[in-house]
Amino acid sequence: MNERLDYLREKTSMLTEAPGVYQMKDKTGHIIYIGKAKNLRSRVSSYFAKTPNHTPKVAKMVENVYDYDFIVTKSEYEALVLECSMIKQHSPKYNILLKDDKGYSYIRISPPPYSRITAELQKPSSGELLGPYTSSFVARQTAAEANRVFMLPSCHKVFPRDIGKGRPCLNHHIKRCMGVCMGGISEEEYARIIAEAVDYIKNGSEGSVERMTEQMNKAAEELDFETAARLRDRISAVTRAADSQNIISEKLPDTDAVAIARNSGEACAAVIMYRGGRLFDRAEFFLGEEESESVMLADFLTQYYSGAREIPRNILLSGEPEGLGDIEALLRERSGKAVDVTVPQRGRFLRLAQIARANAEEYLSLRVGRTAKEISALEELAKLLGMKKTPLYIESYDISNLGSADMVAGMIVFENGRPNKKMYKKFSIKENKIQNDLACMQEVVRRRFGHYLDPDEKDEGFKRLPDLILLDGGQNQLAAVGEVLWEMDIDVPLFGMVKDNNHRTRAIASDGGEISISETRSAFLLVTRIQDEVHRFAITYQRKKHRKSSFELGITRVKGIGEKKALKLLTAFKTVEGLKNADVDEIAAAAGVSKKVAEDVFEFVQNDL
Repeated sequence: MNERLDYLREKTSMLTEAPGVYQMKDKTGHIIYIGKAKNLRSRVSSYFAKTPNHTPKVAKMVENVYDYDFIVTKSEYEALVLECSMIKQHSPKYNILLKDDKGYSYIRISPPPYSRITAELQKPSSGELLGPYTSSFVARQTAAEANRVFMLPSCHKVFPRDIGKGRPCLNHHIKRCMGVCMGGISEEEYARIIAEAVDYIKNGSEGSVERMTEQMNKAAEELDFETAARLRDRISAVTRAADSQNIISEKLPDTDAVAIARNSGEACAAVIMYRGGRLFDRAEFFLGEEESESVMLADFLTQYYSGAREIPRNILLSGEPEGLGDIEALLRERSGKAVDVTVPQRGRFLRLAQIARANAEEYLSLRVGRTAKEISALEELAKLLGMKKTPLYIESYDISNLGSADMVAGMIVFENGRPNKKMYKKFSIKENKIQNDLACMQEVVRRRFGHYLDPDEKDEGFKRLPDLILLDGGQNQLAAVGEVLWEMDIDVPLFGMVKDNNHRTRAIASDGGEISISETRSAFLLVTRIQDEVHRFAITYQRKKHRKSSFELGITRVKGIGEKKALKLLTAFKTVEGLKNADVDEIAAAAGVSKKVAEDVFEFVQNDL
């Protein structure tokens, strides 16, 4: 707990409502976080609220805030520009800082004669360089593709020194190499082929095919059928390569597709770059966690495209960042040309944005040990429910009873798309003596969040506030529980899970009606798993409690055995089968009764249970 909260709240209550930039500082005066706001008072107040719902990272930052400064600006755009400049200057501990320490890769064309095309991890001192590439995989793949398509030598022979020495290697026999070592390719012709390969790498396949087609036709007209045949084979290889690669269209302007995926307190941003109508490069960054994806995406875009990084004509996003218009204006100013930052809804641009999202999910799944499908399901659920934040921690409740007897409830937890059984809770209904599911659900939720509000609570499962609550039920359950949450000032998104007549998940209930959910969507499978699991957990507990109460009720018919002694027997032997296997002396010792009473218990157990 930050001991300065009262001071910080009082200071913030007098803060202006104008746009601006704020700087959070620690005890030493160091800036630990810089943020922008269209309303300084509203934004800064959210950090010091009495019932905050911060991510762990933000909560940790707030604990270390000793004071803050602020700068008022004339507009949100001016605040955005100032925030970017100050983050770059101070590199605060709790801001997203894109530290790309992987280095860059290059494609090298060695000096003539007989140049080679290779992928290099370090910047070479000689030769023509293409790049830099942020992904060494893309650089290697591109160099290998060019060598394969244009049948360039990849052996260790040195030309022209080794021409005519020895037999050609296997690559020549399988048509992977033109066979420079045999002496049939002149230095001038080889240089032209290298130029074509470099042009292919730079500009993609369509232009290369057109130029080679012209050369092939010219060679055929001049009756140089050998050259024409080589060009024909090269055109065929380029076409096959284009089909196997993510070639979009030479008409597509330079484009970046950007997406963020979140899970387990981690976030990954993926950038897929298209240049010359083809997939050019990719980059991924792990960001930690921010309060919302829109804030995180805005911070990432402004920092990623700062400095000397190339800003393409189109930037496609899988979600809308905070202050989209201001970000677009900032990038246009930095690039000095038109830049469109959009969230595509259909067509080829949507497909490119979806590719970026899939890449972000895959990278993140490797980082956090979750599958991309689990990450996608949570993000899809958030979008379906209109949530700004992906629900990484979900609680679900269900009531189970047999009439008014043995009424219980189960609370389960799904964390990062999987059950977290350590956080499961069982509730015996205490306040309601007759069957009333709505009242029972209210009792359970009131007791659960009573633990959360208790400052002395030690149980980790009760101390944490969920990102989402899913009730097994519809509008009536939502209304009943919503009333309790409102009374207790608990701000958590609340929805219900509605079943059809066959007890299968049919829809999600909200306070505005039902939200249909397709059976083909990953969010549907996740909700179904949650509904099935909470029902299983609640009914298992109810059956266990019913067996226990039935046993206690039955055995108390034995003279000398009351409820307390029946409970002692159940605790000692766990099950009826365990009690049947016990002898008279063991029963007497466990229940603390005479041998005569133990003999009566033994006879009852063997004959009547």
